[in-house]
Amino acid sequence: MKKIIVFLSTKYFFLGIIVSLLSGGIFLLALNIMEKKNEAKHSNFIIKEIGDLEDDPKVWGESFPQQYEDYLKTVDQVRTKHGGSEALPQMPTKNDPRVQVSQSKLEEDHRLVTMWLGYAFSKDFREERGHAYMLEDQIYTGRQSVPQPGTCLNCHASTYKAMVVLGDGNLNKGFEALNKLPYHEAVKNVKHPVSCIDCHNPKDMSLRVTRPGFIEGIAEYKKTVGVHNYDVNKMATRQEMRTFVCAQCHVEYYFKGEDKRLTFPWHKGLKADEILSYYEDVKFKDWVHKTTGANMLKAQHPEFEMWSQGTHAKAGVSCTDCHMPYKRVGAKKYSDHHVRSPMLNINRACQTCHNVSENELMDRVVTIQDRHIQMRDMALNTLMELIKAIDVAQKNGVAKEKLDKAREFHRKASFLVDFVEAENSTGFHAPQEAARVLMMSLDYSRKGIESL
Repeated sequence: MKKIIVFLSTKYFFLGIIVSLLSGGIFLLALNIMEKKNEAKHSNFIIKEIGDLEDDPKVWGESFPQQYEDYLKTVDQVRTKHGGSEALPQMPTKNDPRVQVSQSKLEEDHRLVTMWLGYAFSKDFREERGHAYMLEDQIYTGRQSVPQPGTCLNCHASTYKAMVVLGDGNLNKGFEALNKLPYHEAVKNVKHPVSCIDCHNPKDMSLRVTRPGFIEGIAEYKKTVGVHNYDVNKMATRQEMRTFVCAQCHVEYYFKGEDKRLTFPWHKGLKADEILSYYEDVKFKDWVHKTTGANMLKAQHPEFEMWSQGTHAKAGVSCTDCHMPYKRVGAKKYSDHHVRSPMLNINRACQTCHNVSENELMDRVVTIQDRHIQMRDMALNTLMELIKAIDVAQKNGVAKEKLDKAREFHRKASFLVDFVEAENSTGFHAPQEAARVLMMSLDYSRKGIESL
């Protein structure tokens, strides 16, 4: 009987210990869950108030250290097969103190020099580096040997504060004032490359568009689809804003009139040929080609326009979903501010939606880009043939009417192939659209040759 009592006592004793341990574990688990929920709920701790015109990202980083740490990583120079930049040493000079630059695209492909003869881009054009370099690379580019307007700063610096100050509190007036200034004067008004203030409202960290050029441009485009009086900061959804803050700069544009007002040519639509049609209507030209005498157009960096024609845009995927995918630190979830190619971050940038291996995803992208390069080369080579044909025709005294017709084809063919070349996804953002634009370019080049 005593043995039974001892056995039962021991049994219940150990059972009690087990129950206590389980209870303690459940309590600690519940406590941890509560802490994580509370951490997630209060993930933003403002160390000190951020001023309305605070353009120094370091100050914002005091309250948002993870985002600021990521932002600083945009100094990385990592090359993919068809993009990214190599860090090349350079001997500093009086006019260019940089000790490191990226590779020259003009040296890699001399056809680009021929395409832009007579324009500043034929003097210097390098592989784009990360956001950290966007201001200094513009300040010291060889293109500055040709006088540049302050308008150029809109896409290469944190300009919100500068515009507000120049406009005495009026953003639009400051925008107009900045555009009018010569570049060497305008640059004195800025200190940083793109900064937190350019995309976020310091009051509540909400996304916002700060560039008047985009505010006006997207309103013009919305008219083409039946939406009038569009106010992007009031009417755009949050997911749209996750693209629009990037599209403030990654777009095609031109300098309108004597005031060099930054204007987005979306009055007929976002497609390359729609933009070309607009330029034809307003009779705009960037320069006169040194060899052919044609009135030329220079495409800039139309990532937004090309992306808009692709499958990701149609599926509602934003720029930040791929180039700034969400990441977690503890319970905190935020966008990765190390802006870079998705090919350098496939796991978080692509596999969130695509349930296949990293190697397969990389192969898909490279296949698209390899085929795109082949088509681009066909279009560029045919453009070179047209330029040569016009040059020979001029020297042989061909009639002005024929030459002018060939020059019209030259203008169109060059802009369309340049539109695709200047777009930095190597065809990936919208492969079929990129192919369509390249084939239009090739067709114009052939028609130009035949017209002679």
